[in-house]
Amino acid sequence: MFSFSDENDFSGRRCVWVNGPVIVGAGPSGLAVSACLREQGIPFVVIERSDCIASLWKKRTYNRLKLHLPKKFCQLPKLPFPEEYPKYPTKKQFITYLENYAQKFDIKPQFNECVQSAKYDESCHLWRVVTVSTTGSTRSKTEYICQMLVVATGENAEGVVPEIDGLQEFSGEVIHVKDYNSGEKYNGQKVLVVGCGNSGMEISLDLSNHNAKPSIVVRSSVHVLPREIMGKSTFDLAMMLMKWLPLWLVDKLLLILAWFIFGNTQNYGIKRPSLGPLQLKNHHGKTPVLDIGALQKIRSGDITAVPGIKRFNCNSVELVNGETLEIDSVVLATGYRSNVPYWLQENDLFSKNGFPKTPFPNGWKGKHGLYASGFTRRGLAGVSADAIKIAQDIGEVWKEDLKNQKVPAHRRCISTF
Repeated sequence: MFSFSDENDFSGRRCVWVNGPVIVGAGPSGLAVSACLREQGIPFVVIERSDCIASLWKKRTYNRLKLHLPKKFCQLPKLPFPEEYPKYPTKKQFITYLENYAQKFDIKPQFNECVQSAKYDESCHLWRVVTVSTTGSTRSKTEYICQMLVVATGENAEGVVPEIDGLQEFSGEVIHVKDYNSGEKYNGQKVLVVGCGNSGMEISLDLSNHNAKPSIVVRSSVHVLPREIMGKSTFDLAMMLMKWLPLWLVDKLLLILAWFIFGNTQNYGIKRPSLGPLQLKNHHGKTPVLDIGALQKIRSGDITAVPGIKRFNCNSVELVNGETLEIDSVVLATGYRSNVPYWLQENDLFSKNGFPKTPFPNGWKGKHGLYASGFTRRGLAGVSADAIKIAQDIGEVWKEDLKNQKVPAHRRCISTF
């Protein structure tokens, strides 16, 4: 799979020749590409900055989390979910699925290695990926040299903490949603949830269920749809309708059904966007909220929807409508971002925001053997689609290289960890 050079280079770093691709990230995206490559017998190396696979799911998600879509839309290539799993697997079940997935396809990442830089060397037509160890007293470096690089760090690598006037003056607890586990410790507290996406809505519901008094900031318009309509997944229903109807008409039907179930959400402080939910997702990557009970709590007054924030004070927050709320804690459900621009040195495939420049479905491949997996803004279904295409393309290149003997014999699989 890969081998070590006999000596360290001049900077003291290890140098590792990799015969197949280097895959950065051991979340669902990296695991899916690895499994597809394993099926073809193509060697690879997976680099992961954490000490486990799927660290986002294991360490940065709240306890009550379940998959928002039915499991048939969330399984990775080559391995379906167990039949006994419910329609919407829990966080624990999904983690178990990923662990079994890694075991089945013998995926053994190089853990505790954070990529410092990745750059294509034009002189030798190879990628140079430099990592720094994240454990131990000394931060040793390793340089991986490869012909192909798969960026699989995903859309949610880093939590976004916005700059809000006065936030540093607030005396209560302020955490990002990635550090939220349960509403149990907030019993009786007035908690402001900043952000009204799926995470913000679900955390508000969890807080209310634990006898907290949550308020959720609805700064911009958002589509709220029922997770199921007449016992059928709303997403499943939309996919079925799109086989026969144009996108705009499917959007109209979904909004009519949502109105019958929820009424006019603007009456509760939630304004809908002008674009339909599917059009908005396709054009701007903004996912509609699939409601599992939060809206009913907003309608009953157990959760209060409030407009945008003007500024924070010591123990309160001023809103843009002039109201002031006394609060004890703040949860920032303000999303995540890609970290690709911090370490990948290239300007063709990725834009400054860390997403591919070319829109779906063609943003998975760049120049010089560079690939992007899991940046489609289409959840786990997009992850699987990317993995299959990337592995097929790498397979074709790999077979052609072997045929032309472009991979020197001394660099073929001679040692492994």
